[in-house]
Amino acid sequence: MPVRTLKNILFVLVTLVWQSVFAQQPVFPAPVTPIGTVTLPQGSVAERSALTGRATIPLIDEDYAIGPQDLLRIEVFQVEDFSRSVRVSSRGQISLPLIGIMQAGGLTAAELEQLLAERLSRDFLQNPYVTVFIEEYTSQRVTIDGEVKRPGIYALVGRTSLLQAVALAEGFEKFADSRRVQLFRTHKDGTRETLFYDVDAIRKGELDDPMLKGDDVVVVQKRAFKSALRNMADALRGFIFFGGSL
Repeated sequence: MPVRTLKNILFVLVTLVWQSVFAQQPVFPAPVTPIGTVTLPQGSVAERSALTGRATIPLIDEDYAIGPQDLLRIEVFQVEDFSRSVRVSSRGQISLPLIGIMQAGGLTAAELEQLLAERLSRDFLQNPYVTVFIEEYTSQRVTIDGEVKRPGIYALVGRTSLLQAVALAEGFEKFADSRRVQLFRTHKDGTRETLFYDVDAIRKGELDDPMLKGDDVVVVQKRAFKSALRNMADALRGFIFFGGSL
């Protein structure tokens, strides 16, 4: 093969790879300073943090429905004998002193608090103050995929943040784009939301570390520039091998 032809082919390969770099390189939106933790009506708590300025992720998922094998911490103010941790059975039931067996599956923590307060005030206590904490979200799962060392489906044990999820997957791969990690979230009405997070900024404390919800899907893409360089190197190695075999 003439040298001039080889040079022309090499020029075309480099041009195509260079164009692919600019085509794939993500355009980052201007970062928005996270609001952090705010107090909402009825004492609810929410954390607002995202790079797009429109994402809202609750610090505690108030709509989370208690499921089988979840671990609950139930406390009644100034009634230590009643306060305890209980595991939800496979049928969604819990057993408590004074009350006995009751259904907890399918209820939110706030709904269970109200139900317990009604049961206790009916026969035993006057205006009881009941709190329910979900210590382990055993019935919930998250998926971590893409450029992590151990992609897979993981159970949520307690409140799990994005950084903790990355740690569960044993960290990023060499060419992972840690500045633009995708989080796909499906809401109860079936709508799907896509959020983007700069994990490098979260590690530096510049952004809050968002809490994950059950059925969240975290996807880590490759860095476009480094991936393109690697593709170019592979193409050149193949070209040199092919040219050398002529």
